[in-house]
Amino acid sequence: MSTVTTTKPAPTAPDRPSAAAPRGDGRIGLRANLRHIGALVRRNALQIKQDPESMFDVLFMPIIFTLLFVFVFGGAISGKGNQADYVNYVVPGLMAMMGMNIAMAVGTGVNDDFKKGVMDRFRSMPIARSSVLLAKIVVELGRMMVAIAILLTVGFMLGLSIKSSVLDLFLAIGLSAVFGSALMWIFILLGLTMQSAQAVQGMAMLVLMPLQFGSSIFAPPSTMPGWLQSFTDYNPLSNLADAARALINGTPVGDSVWMTLAWSLAITAVTMPLAVRKFRQKT
Repeated sequence: MSTVTTTKPAPTAPDRPSAAAPRGDGRIGLRANLRHIGALVRRNALQIKQDPESMFDVLFMPIIFTLLFVFVFGGAISGKGNQADYVNYVVPGLMAMMGMNIAMAVGTGVNDDFKKGVMDRFRSMPIARSSVLLAKIVVELGRMMVAIAILLTVGFMLGLSIKSSVLDLFLAIGLSAVFGSALMWIFILLGLTMQSAQAVQGMAMLVLMPLQFGSSIFAPPSTMPGWLQSFTDYNPLSNLADAARALINGTPVGDSVWMTLAWSLAITAVTMPLAVRKFRQKT
């Protein structure tokens, strides 16, 4: 008599979610988001290392602009032979100009990444879409700090003097960085909207030229016509230039610091969500 024995299959462990699998709600945690931003910052920094020519604007633009405006306009504004007095006026204003010109590079870079298919690779990765844009801003802020360091170095060589304190100087640099980062969101939005990098540059110049030259960066508004003075009063670049100038020269800042911070907050609050939304739509 034979017996047939049956064995029950061993119970299987319940399936565990993969470590790489996203959460059920599809959101990425803050720690993971910061890790993604750090990885993308390293990727963008390595791109600069492989293409050092991309730093030419940061390295040479502060030198060229400082020498140009001090020796071309300094004598006309401060009097012949008094260019040293003009240095303390124009260098703080050029800090504002550096932030705006470097911010333009963010828009062209984002547009170029889409053309090269880089964003298609990011699309297949489980990363937050905003981390791509935030990494761009972090790297460009680093480039901006290099440009400001060169600008101040040239300024000191031409006679720039800090009449307040080193802390006030760093406050002026920080204020320029805050406003510059806000402007970057505008140019990122342009880069995501326009069809080509050339179109981004063309549109950016239409914005840059009136804001830069219709401000207190290069000359006191008191020398301008009345209607242009009204424009400079509401120009955010004038507020930033006046704030940086007051902090460096030890003069009363008035409302310029708070107006610059208010402009930065307003620009970021409006353009950052639009840029992130446009980026998600495109990717």
